[in-house]
Amino acid sequence: MTMSMTTPSDTVAKKNVAILVLAQALLGAQMPMIFIVGGLAGQSLASNPCFATLPISLIVAGSMLAATPVSAVMQRWGRRVGFFAGAAFGALGGLVGAYGLYLGSFPIFLIGSLLTGVYMSAHGFYRFAAADTASEAFRPKAISYVMAGGLAAAIIGPQVVKATSQAFVIPFFGTYLAVIAVNVLGAALFLFLDIPKPPAPSADSPKGRSRLELLKTPVIAVAVICAMVSYALMNLVMTSTPLAVVGCGFTEGNAADVVTSHVLAMYVPSFFTGHLIARFGVEKIVAAGLVILAAAGAVALQGVDIENFFIALVLLGVGWNFGFIGATTMLAAAHESYERGRMQGLNDLLVFGGVTMASLASGGLMNCSGGSPVEGWSAVNMAMTPFLVLAGGALVWLVMRPKDA
Repeated sequence: MTMSMTTPSDTVAKKNVAILVLAQALLGAQMPMIFIVGGLAGQSLASNPCFATLPISLIVAGSMLAATPVSAVMQRWGRRVGFFAGAAFGALGGLVGAYGLYLGSFPIFLIGSLLTGVYMSAHGFYRFAAADTASEAFRPKAISYVMAGGLAAAIIGPQVVKATSQAFVIPFFGTYLAVIAVNVLGAALFLFLDIPKPPAPSADSPKGRSRLELLKTPVIAVAVICAMVSYALMNLVMTSTPLAVVGCGFTEGNAADVVTSHVLAMYVPSFFTGHLIARFGVEKIVAAGLVILAAAGAVALQGVDIENFFIALVLLGVGWNFGFIGATTMLAAAHESYERGRMQGLNDLLVFGGVTMASLASGGLMNCSGGSPVEGWSAVNMAMTPFLVLAGGALVWLVMRPKDA
C-alpha cells in the first residue's frame, strides 16, 4: 500500500471506518458481556466478596500493561497485525475464563481476565485507526462513527448474556464460550482493513518529542486527564452496577437491561458527537461530558429504585461519550504521525491505569464500605466528585490560557 496517510476525498478512510464500525459492533460485544457477568462470576468464585470485581479490574490492568506493546506492534507492523493479535488474546482469555469456571478456580479465572485485557487494549486503538487515513475535517466524525459501532455491541452483548449465562450447569460458562466465537468470527474483518504501515524511520527522519515532552504539552496533558477521568469514572460506576442492582433486590435480567441502556447511551450519541465537536469546539463538548457525569452521580444518590439505576446509567454513558470522544479528538490533533506509537501507547497506558484503579476501588467501595448494598452504591457515586473537579479545573485552565502561550 503506497497511499498517503491522508486523502482529500476520504474514500479509503470511509471504507476503513465502515470496517472498524463492524469490528466495534461484533468484537466489541464481548466487553458488555464480560462486564455484566465478570463481577457476578467473581462473586461466586471468590472467597471474599470484596474481591468480586477483581476479574474486571484485571481485564483493565491487562489493557494498561498491553497498551505500550500493542501500540509499538502497530507502529512497526501496522494496525492489522495489532488487531489480529488483540482478537487472538480475546479468544484465549475467553477459553481460560471458561476453564476457570469449569474448575471452580478463581485464580485461573483471573488469568483469563488478564489475557482478555490485551484484547481490550487493541480494541481501544480502533478510534485512533479511524483517524489514520482521514482528512482533518473528517477526523472527528471518523472517530465518532467508529465509537457509534458500540451501539450494536450494546444490543448484541447483553442479549448473548441472557441466552448463554444459564445455558450450562455451570453459570456463565456458556457466555465465555460465546466470547471465543465472537473473537474468531470478528477477526476476519481485519483482512479488509486498508491502513498503511507507518514508514520505517530513516536516519534523518524527525524523532519527535519524548514522552515527557509530549505530556508537558498543555493540550495533550489536559486531553489525557479528561480521558482518564471520563473513562475511569464510567468504569467505577458501571463495574458495581450489576452488583448493586442484584443486591437491591432485582434480577440478573434487570441488571443486563440496565447495562444495555448504559452501553446504548455510551454509543448512540456518537452519531452526532463529531458534528457537535465541529460546530461548538472540542473543549465545550468535553465540559458538557463532565457535567453530565456529575448529573449521573447525583441521580444515583437519590435512591435505588430501578428507575434511578436506568437514568443514572444512561447519563453516565452520555457523559462518557462526550468526555472520552472529545478528549480523543483533542489528542489526535496534538501530535505528529511519527509520534503516534509513542503518544497513543502512553495515553492508553495512563487512561487504563486510571481505569484499573477505579475498577479495583469499585468492588471495595460497593461491598466493603458499608453494611448494605445501598450504602456501598452511595459510596461508589460519591467517589466521583474529586476527580470531576480535577478534570474540570484542568479544562478551565486550558481554555483560560493566553492564546499565544
